[in-house]
Amino acid sequence: MRFLYGANPVLEALRAHPGDIKRILLERGKDGRRSPAQERVAEEAKKAGLRVEEAHKGELQRRTNGGVHNGIGAELAEFGYVELQDVLDDAEASGRPAFLLILDQVTDPQNFGALVRSAHSLGAHGVIVPKDRSADVTPAAAKAAAGAFEHCKIAQVVNISRTLEELKEQGVWTVALAGEGKELLSDIDLTSPIALVLGAEGSGVRPLVQKTCDHIARIPLAGQVSSLNVSAAGAIALYEVVRQRA
Repeated sequence: MRFLYGANPVLEALRAHPGDIKRILLERGKDGRRSPAQERVAEEAKKAGLRVEEAHKGELQRRTNGGVHNGIGAELAEFGYVELQDVLDDAEASGRPAFLLILDQVTDPQNFGALVRSAHSLGAHGVIVPKDRSADVTPAAAKAAAGAFEHCKIAQVVNISRTLEELKEQGVWTVALAGEGKELLSDIDLTSPIALVLGAEGSGVRPLVQKTCDHIARIPLAGQVSSLNVSAAGAIALYEVVRQRA
């Protein structure tokens, strides 16, 4: 069982797959009333035939470890990861060149959620993560994704390097983002089928994974700070794909 909290994640789950939701929990405000966001959730739950339950005071605060829940929570079935081929099939069905995001051992749930949000918002067909040493779809990650987990396909794979080889065999070019990259991301043709690879905060994309990629690229920086947060770098890189394809 997984737990979602906050207006956007719960609303998107209600709209995308209400059948996975077990319980909707709403905690009234100090005045005993529901907020407009809570009323929207209650309305969507009613449309889906789901009963809304009143949460005890402090229950959501406890279950979210102090997260900003807006008095809204939901219990759902476990997140459904997909296979790599499911993502590639979706790309083929879309009629657009494959557009994938690969996360090499990104373990911070906030960054994971933010990257999935950016990937979905900018039109990526899916996100690929390793089964080990990767953030999971936790409540904090779901909150950062603002509902994107309910729409974005996420594939779990055993070995990132092997997956990159499989993608190259299927005509997908692979680009790792690294501060030491010799190429500028904007100089690489991203209009063909492409997979962007981002690494963990601090350590970046692992050397073996970099060696497997077709390109190692960097985002030019002009300020005094020498690096970007991985979720910020990911958003810039994803947008560069969109910009070129436009």
